[in-house]
Amino acid sequence: MTPPVADVPEANLFPQAFPADSFPQFVWEEGERPATLPEQAWTTETTHRDGQQGGLPLTEADGLAIYDLMGAFTGQSGALRQAEFFVYRPADRAMLEGALERWRGGHPVEPTTWIRATRGDAELVAGLGVRETGMLASASDYHTFYKFKPGGRAQAARTYLDAVGAVLDAGLRPRLHLEDATRAPREFILPFVAAVQELAARYPAQQAPKFRVCDTMGLGLPLDGVAWPRSIPGLVRELRAAGVDSERLEFHPHNDTHLVVANCLAAVLAGCAAINGTLLGKGERTGNAPLEGVLLHLVGLNLVGQGGSQRPDFAVLNRLNELYERLGQGVPAKYPLYGRDAHRTRAGIHADGLNKFWPMYAPFDVPGLLGRPLELSLTADSGLAGLIFLIRQHTGHELSKDDAGLRALHARLGADFEAGRQTAVEWEEIADEARAVVAGAPGQPVPSA
Repeated sequence: MTPPVADVPEANLFPQAFPADSFPQFVWEEGERPATLPEQAWTTETTHRDGQQGGLPLTEADGLAIYDLMGAFTGQSGALRQAEFFVYRPADRAMLEGALERWRGGHPVEPTTWIRATRGDAELVAGLGVRETGMLASASDYHTFYKFKPGGRAQAARTYLDAVGAVLDAGLRPRLHLEDATRAPREFILPFVAAVQELAARYPAQQAPKFRVCDTMGLGLPLDGVAWPRSIPGLVRELRAAGVDSERLEFHPHNDTHLVVANCLAAVLAGCAAINGTLLGKGERTGNAPLEGVLLHLVGLNLVGQGGSQRPDFAVLNRLNELYERLGQGVPAKYPLYGRDAHRTRAGIHADGLNKFWPMYAPFDVPGLLGRPLELSLTADSGLAGLIFLIRQHTGHELSKDDAGLRALHARLGADFEAGRQTAVEWEEIADEARAVVAGAPGQPVPSA
């Protein structure tokens, strides 16, 4: 029987969606590009605040080293625009002061602060030299009824508005963090947002308030048609309809239910221009939105930089993970993009594919875009193809599957696995034997490429 699939002279690798020199692109069907997409989108950072809350141990020196890496990562792309700092401890104040000094000298990431929405805290940040401060404004009845004494929505709103007034009087822009928004009643959020905007209308335009929608427990859904308050696109659209511009909206999710990046994209598609999270996903409990993952897709949406022509330097984040490893906080081995095993194959069929056409088993140009190699660990399933790939990666020599020395090394490793070995074989363990095979003289290693 003739198969009902016609042959073609050339492979269709969908180059528009998967360009050779960039991250995967969003290619819209005719007329399907969302009208609500902002002209640009960007991220803001909370490692120095939420990352520390999540257990990241930062000294002043480490905090400033992280801030410097943020600057090296974003460069002039505009992909990462602000970083927020605590102000309550001397070490945090020192980090903030160091960051402000760097920013005044041209660092691309603007330092901001985070405070509780009380008049006392507002007065605390008035003279620190920042232009903007975040303000915790818990929005759900889980908080307004059970956190405050006496509790209730009205008292919470009055307290927050009093603090907003103090921040505005100090000449700062308030950024209201609507904590637990995905469990908060519409009857609190919308009237409160309206009251903040009405209060701020009497102040200069540069103090127009921002609003951060916080999916504090990771309960939001990236879906339309879901009832308030769980629909992320629904929340964003209602705030846009309430007069909040895209550039004054931020989304801050957590990853408790595995939807963090999907929810970020849903927020952007609905009209939210800024995503708040952390590089490499540090943060409370399961972590904040991993900004490298979000930005990979914002590049694909052509929302980063000048029409997508500029992008951050993703290779810098290898240095950030090295810093975290020194602190005992490195990313897990299988963490996407930057984990030790993120681009490591063990299956022989995958290794064979990498040997024949490496893009077959790579999502994009991983070495070129992330500064990370495509790697392989040898197991009982890696086959001769795994050995060929590993040897070529480390010596630059391509061996045939018929090479006698290669087959002998493969047989020796196979015998180890047959004898009960469970752990994978890494290059360092077989390097001398493999170089001897390449040299064609067992026992005579050759230098690595």
